[in-house]
Amino acid sequence: MERQRKKLVLIGNGMAGMSVIEQVLKLTDQYEITVFGSEPYPNYNRIQLSYVLEGSKTIDDIILNPREWYEENGIALRTSTTVTKIDTINKKVYADGLEPAAYDALIIATGSKPFVLPIPGSDLAGVIGFRDIQDCEVMLDSAATYRKATVIGGGLLGLEASKGLVQNGMDVTVVHLMGTLMERQLDKTASDMLKAELEAQGIKFRMNVKTSELINDGSGRVGGIRFENGETLEAQLVVMAAGIKPNTDVARASGIQTGRGIVVDDLLRTSAPDVYAVGECCEHRNVCYGLVAPLFEQATVLAKVLAGQDTQPYEGSSVATKLKISGVDVFSAGEFLEKPEHQVLTLCDSWKKTYKKILLQEGRIVGGILFGDVAHAQKLTKWVRTNAVLDEEIHGELFGGGGCCGKENSMLSVASMDDSEIVCGCNGVTKGTIVSCIQSGCTTIDAIKMSTGATRSCGGCKPVVEQILKYVLGENYDGAAVKKEGICGCTKLDRDEIIAAIREKGLTHVREVMHVLNWSNPEGCSKCRPAINYYLGMLLPEEYEDEPESRFVNERLNANIQKDGTFSVIPRMYGGVTSPEELRKIADIAEKYRVPMVKLTGGQRIDLLGVDKADLPKIWEELDMPSGYGYAKALRTVKTCVGSQFCRFGTQDSIGMGIALEKKFERLNMPAKFKMAVNGCPRNCAESGIKDLGIVGNDGGWELYIGGNGGTKLRKGDLLCKVKSDEELIAISGAFIQYYRENGKYGERTSEFVERVGLEEIENAVVKDAENRKLLVQRVEEALARLSDPWQAVLHDHTQRDQMYETIQIPAKVK
Repeated sequence: MERQRKKLVLIGNGMAGMSVIEQVLKLTDQYEITVFGSEPYPNYNRIQLSYVLEGSKTIDDIILNPREWYEENGIALRTSTTVTKIDTINKKVYADGLEPAAYDALIIATGSKPFVLPIPGSDLAGVIGFRDIQDCEVMLDSAATYRKATVIGGGLLGLEASKGLVQNGMDVTVVHLMGTLMERQLDKTASDMLKAELEAQGIKFRMNVKTSELINDGSGRVGGIRFENGETLEAQLVVMAAGIKPNTDVARASGIQTGRGIVVDDLLRTSAPDVYAVGECCEHRNVCYGLVAPLFEQATVLAKVLAGQDTQPYEGSSVATKLKISGVDVFSAGEFLEKPEHQVLTLCDSWKKTYKKILLQEGRIVGGILFGDVAHAQKLTKWVRTNAVLDEEIHGELFGGGGCCGKENSMLSVASMDDSEIVCGCNGVTKGTIVSCIQSGCTTIDAIKMSTGATRSCGGCKPVVEQILKYVLGENYDGAAVKKEGICGCTKLDRDEIIAAIREKGLTHVREVMHVLNWSNPEGCSKCRPAINYYLGMLLPEEYEDEPESRFVNERLNANIQKDGTFSVIPRMYGGVTSPEELRKIADIAEKYRVPMVKLTGGQRIDLLGVDKADLPKIWEELDMPSGYGYAKALRTVKTCVGSQFCRFGTQDSIGMGIALEKKFERLNMPAKFKMAVNGCPRNCAESGIKDLGIVGNDGGWELYIGGNGGTKLRKGDLLCKVKSDEELIAISGAFIQYYRENGKYGERTSEFVERVGLEEIENAVVKDAENRKLLVQRVEEALARLSDPWQAVLHDHTQRDQMYETIQIPAKVK
């Protein structure tokens, strides 16, 4: 008989709780796992929210475990669901709108909440914290509408929020109660250096001021700040970053002992039987930790407890902080403010903008600060933790004049590290773990990350991990090969090697590719399966049957899932042109199905937002319009200006050409989403210069631009060629699209593709080599011939319709 597995429930889908789950999965298979998360997203890297805010990363980039990972590991994920109470007697978890979930073991990992100043006006619109993706979205929306922002709090979160808002064009002032920034990590010298750097980047500061009131602008939105001294400051957005407090709501409601946080012992046990707490929500030995490294140390202990393995108790953490704030490296460990019993060693280089400070007590290292140059952060952490005696060699390393200092001696530094020394503080990964991983066959940074978690969070340990890799491999280290990583951690093969193997070996199915090419994970992952599915479809358009289970959820369901579990419906409007009949139909359907929002998109279409999953097929059927593919790695839109049909400046029929191109290339799968625009004259009203393929009309014909991007990585398109006829335009457009399909990496936008491959090579293949262009067009025509509208396919496939759109449940809407 199959043994009955225990039920393990996690409340909180953040980094600390999911670290426990990840480690439990490696240690035992005795649990059936359910995870409740109040946010609508799977587990993501909260440390990198500032990158999302400043635009260098997207939400997808910071997802740690996509939804497919939960499915692969048999984990029931309940997003957009807040647990309200725990019945610790009958061992049940209660959440609004769901049946009680029974547990044998329960983990509370509810994290923390921003501390909101108890002052008048704190409940006004435009006043937020900075703790989650929704806060990022509010800030980005505000930056598009308002000019003045104030961030209350000069700690890490406040400074990161400030830089992100400045990057988005806002006039930002940081308001801080204290006279020094990051006063819990830095002394005045380091703080003044940091402040000067940030002022040079456009951030303003009001120090030593106390906020007494937030001013209503008369419409219910914040309009300014009033200080205790009576002065005011204009602000249309206020970010509260004055601290955090443990989220103990569910524990308090359930009668579990709390102080500042949920009280736990050295095995992370709460006062309730079989209930544990981990992360920012818990209080251990009267201490609540707000940094990530202690949370992972707690998770490691708790995972072993749950797996029934022997473990050293958690006895607290020695807190070290390594941060990169707005391009400035900052590190502190242990004590950093000198006292009478301390001996202080400092080195300040104003020209290089570096600062080092070490505190000694009775000749032993008890703390320090590194600013601008944090190469010795790992070593300093160890010296503080072990209370090391300062000797000539350590002094030489830190301040020069001896020892193994400098980058040229980094290999000696790595060699001298103990195997027990922590390399990745975020995930608690030691040098010994990384060495074992390399010795077992992991020869790239990506493979090490997938296996151990090192470099997975903030990424600050990546240089050290690379040095360990070089040290262990020795003469077998191939720098070029190490840099060329596989498409994911399941394989060492890159895109070109996989495509070559598919062709040479005649592989025709996703699982066959993974089996024949010796995937380390025979099931693959959410990175490689969609990529292989695309490559097979691109290489074998006639033979290959698309594998829906290897696509992302949006593509499987032919609609974009929204943060509350509902979906958006975007019907195709060729060239941005519609009719009274279509508009009337859309309005009637929006009214009939009570669609919460009808929005005009940036691609000249109409988006129906907030549609229930079960209503999708009915809406598609009643619209009787083709899918706009707003969810797919395919042609999204062809934006057009009115052109010569109506505009007095128009020289070419941009609407007609835009519609022709959109009808020709819609539904064609590509490595990434693909946007086009057609302008009737060089005035560029349809923004062709920032599209994947942009077309500009002039008196003599057309200009084609490629590789533009108007998103987070703004890029102006490159001029590919000029043509005289519509036929030549369509042929070269098709040839470029096919060349990108055949040579682009999965997930690679054309902006990255053009920079990687080079404009000259693309021009030779698509424009100058007429015979090659003819073959490219022939292959794209073969792929186009097999396409059909996915919405219509669902309507005619009743089995798919019943199974995918009616029986599978999704989270209830957020109220």
